[in-house]
Amino acid sequence: MIDKVVASADEAVADIPDGASLAVGGFGLCGIPVALIDALHRAGTSNLETVSNNCGVDDWGLGILLRDGRIRRTISSYVGENKEFARQYLAGELEVVLTPQGTLAEKLRAGGAGIPAFYTKAGVGTQVSDGGLPQKYDANGGIAVASAPKEVRSFGGVDYVLEESLTPDFGLVHAWKGDRHGNLVFHATAMNFNPLCAMAGRITIAEVEELVEPGGLDPEHIHTPGIFVQRVVLAKDGEKRIEKRTVALTAQTAGGAASGGRTPGSIQQAGA
Repeated sequence: MIDKVVASADEAVADIPDGASLAVGGFGLCGIPVALIDALHRAGTSNLETVSNNCGVDDWGLGILLRDGRIRRTISSYVGENKEFARQYLAGELEVVLTPQGTLAEKLRAGGAGIPAFYTKAGVGTQVSDGGLPQKYDANGGIAVASAPKEVRSFGGVDYVLEESLTPDFGLVHAWKGDRHGNLVFHATAMNFNPLCAMAGRITIAEVEELVEPGGLDPEHIHTPGIFVQRVVLAKDGEKRIEKRTVALTAQTAGGAASGGRTPGSIQQAGA
């Protein structure tokens, strides 16, 4: 078996060229391959097309590439947490292909499975199937690029829209554990888009929190087999952000707040 471990994240992404397409794992701030994205940022790679559920947030994850104008086009589902994303899109600086979340997931899974296209009910009768969704604006706010109509067929009296699969040039994913052969285990909700991006990328690079020797992973617990992964890099424990902090008042504070006062230190952070 091939040892797929590379020495650093910088080495792992060194051959990603300008103009490459990337499938990037993560959902919100969970399971994002931050070490690989940071390395790509250091390399100065630009003119990228990204496929991700969301394009990071301001100044973190894919947001750092977006901030510096390195992304020209993105295929995404939810983009509501990134003000710079919205600014670039509305200013005509960024092309955006908005895709229903389940459809996006299946586009990646099908691509990794060698299925070129599939039919789905999601989006039938909307601009997703009929075309006309603004993908890029011009400098005056007009539509420079709009989505094209898609094929619609009826099966059993129900209409379905044809969606083409995705096989980006590279897949960047974050895993909890991995071995030298590229077998990966994802932790909890980091399962999100990571296994799908790992399947879809023609060359998949995985950053792992823990690197184990071959045989160190229970075969029944492997989420992505090494056949889908070409490179593995050990990523040091990095910052794990909370997308939205939720605070809860104690009973004592709730009483104080009701009377117009607040006890110092009595607000507790929940879920951190």
